[in-house]
Order: sequence, then C-alpha cells, then structure tokens
Amino acid sequence: MRKMLLPITTIWWREIIRFYRQRSRLLSAIAQPLVFWILIGSGLSASFQPSGVVSGPGYIEYFYPGIVVLVLLFTSIFATISVVNDRREGFLQGVLVAPVPRWRIVLAQALGGTTLALGQGVLLLILAPITGIRFGVASLFITLGVMGLLAFGLTNLGLLIAWRMDSTQGFHAIMNLLLIPIWLLSGAFFPSTGVPGWLAWTMKFNPLTYGLAAFRHSLYLDTTVKAFGDGPSWTLSMLITSLFCVLTYVGATFTASAQAN
Repeated sequence: MRKMLLPITTIWWREIIRFYRQRSRLLSAIAQPLVFWILIGSGLSASFQPSGVVSGPGYIEYFYPGIVVLVLLFTSIFATISVVNDRREGFLQGVLVAPVPRWRIVLAQALGGTTLALGQGVLLLILAPITGIRFGVASLFITLGVMGLLAFGLTNLGLLIAWRMDSTQGFHAIMNLLLIPIWLLSGAFFPSTGVPGWLAWTMKFNPLTYGLAAFRHSLYLDTTVKAFGDGPSWTLSMLITSLFCVLTYVGATFTASAQAN
C-alpha cells in the first residue's frame, strides 16, 4: 500500500507546493470571475427572471453557481499546464521512466488539480450567504462532493489535452477555444428555456450543463427554493457528471500511456 501511495502523494504534493510558490494564480483564478459576477450580475439583475419560477432569485443569485463553476474550470484546466512545462524541463521524462503505472501518475496529477480547484472554490463558496443562499450541513457536504467531482473531471479534461501538447502557447489556444463556450453553454450565463432549438440541444450535449445543474441542486438541497428552473434532474446530473469523470480519466490515462510509448 505504501509503495502504491508514495508516487501518488509525491506528485500530488508537488502540485500543491508549485501553487504555493505561484500564489498569483490564486488572484487570477478568482478575481476575473468575481468581476464578471459583480458587473454582469448587477447589470442584468433588473431584467432577469428564471423561467418557471414565480418569485425566484435575481440574476446575482442565479449567476453565482456559474461563477463558482467558472473558478473550478479555470483552476482545474490551467493547473494541468504543468504537464507541458514538466515535459520541456525534463521532469516528466524522469517520471515516465520510473516503474510506476501510468494510471497512478495521471491520478496524482488529477488529484493535485482537483485539490487546488476545490480549495479556491471553497473560498468563493463563503460568499453564498451574501447572495441569499442558505444551506445546511447536509447541503454543504453534498455541495463540496459535487464540486470535487466536477473539478476532478475538468482536471482530467485538461490532462487529456495537455499530454498531447508540446508548447504552452498551443495549450492556451486550445483551452481558450474550449473553456468559455462550454461554460457559456452550461446554463451558467442563461437558462436553456427560451433559446433556439439548436442551442438548446447543444446545451444538452454539454457535460458541464449537468455538473452545474448538480451543483445548483446541492446548494438548495435544504431549502424549498427552486433556483434552477427546468434544468436536468439531480439523478441525471450526477450520473452524467460521474460518467464524465470516468471517461476523461480513462482518456487521460490512455493518452499518457500512448505519449510515453
């Protein structure tokens, strides 16, 4: 057991130390979503009302779960850029020649990014009472579990791409092309009701839609408030989010093994 856990904990701890020495990443990952939340949320609060909710929340409260997910998304994905840097600096080659299965290396990297994303997400979760969201102990623990699951899947998505990249410029180009669209089309910025048919179907095929829906459900688990309109159910959201985590982890492991060979 010690031999199995040692490489995982070593690589995981290295990601934590790397983040501690680059604390500007904390500011960049949280400041931009907060600016979006305050400026856009305040600007649209007077004209927004979730569909199907008679006396639902304003846009500030509706937009809040999307901002937390945006922090998880930014932190998870950009934590994986270390793979590109490690390849250029030679560290990754040293790890690959070690007698450690590829799935352990990918798992350690994924857990490192998940830990960082979850930590920064919790900092933003503290602001929930300001928006009017009141959750109890059960809701809090389930919310943290959903955030961890979502962060794990997003980190593996980043690893799936980062293991194929040779430059940070290429990684940033692909990520910028991918990140904002999947976030915008997740229901974070606007609900799926009332949008054109092709856009509604696009949102249905977006895995982040279900991760965000599960997060919304968990926030309001201890209340009778319906703040998520006609989105996916809790069961469906958790099933698809869990499947997304499994598929991205398997894909990242397969990619790492293929690149190593």
